[in-house]
Amino acid sequence: MRKNGLDFRVLLSLLVLILVAGAVALVAIGGTSGAKARAQARAADFDAAALLTPAEPAPPLALHNYLGQPVNIASYKGKAVLVTFLYTNCPDVCPLIASDLRVALNLMGPKLDSKVQVIAVSVDPRGDTPKAVAAFLARHGMTGRMQYLIGSAKELARVWKAWGVGSERDAQQPQFINHTGLVYGITGKGLRLTLYASSFQPSEIAHDVPLLVAR
Repeated sequence: MRKNGLDFRVLLSLLVLILVAGAVALVAIGGTSGAKARAQARAADFDAAALLTPAEPAPPLALHNYLGQPVNIASYKGKAVLVTFLYTNCPDVCPLIASDLRVALNLMGPKLDSKVQVIAVSVDPRGDTPKAVAAFLARHGMTGRMQYLIGSAKELARVWKAWGVGSERDAQQPQFINHTGLVYGITGKGLRLTLYASSFQPSEIAHDVPLLVAR
């Protein structure tokens, strides 16, 4: 994402959420409807920006990671799963998300850390090579802590569509990609329930993981 494309990204994220969730009680983080969504999350004891209501099974997600190993979200039943969509050449939001997820895992400690799986899905099939991903994970202290999934444009596009994620190469600066910058919280039963903005506080996720595991 580009710093000067922030407004576009926010609007894109909101549009995607409305289309995907339909009658879900969330939209912008900020403003009247955003405040209502956050209040609903708080009422349910979550620190998330919003809850997806009703919670529904997480969309299919089966790809290979940057090491060539198959990864299927269905195999993580019983754990909380945090799903986000990134690309390694992103200059701002993606590094922030990765770094804050690392801090969240550190806040949880080893016992709770073992009950959560972080998954990142590439939004840049051309630029997210195994080498680029390995460097990105090492740079942000997430090697072995984040499943970073890559694939062909066709394979990834199917996942983006299923998850309602927008991804579009910037017309003026094609090295950058405008995409949905959110983190989705999946419960231990495999339901997509919580939503975190790209500016989430690590303590929010650390607080919510035990609740997600139990749902």
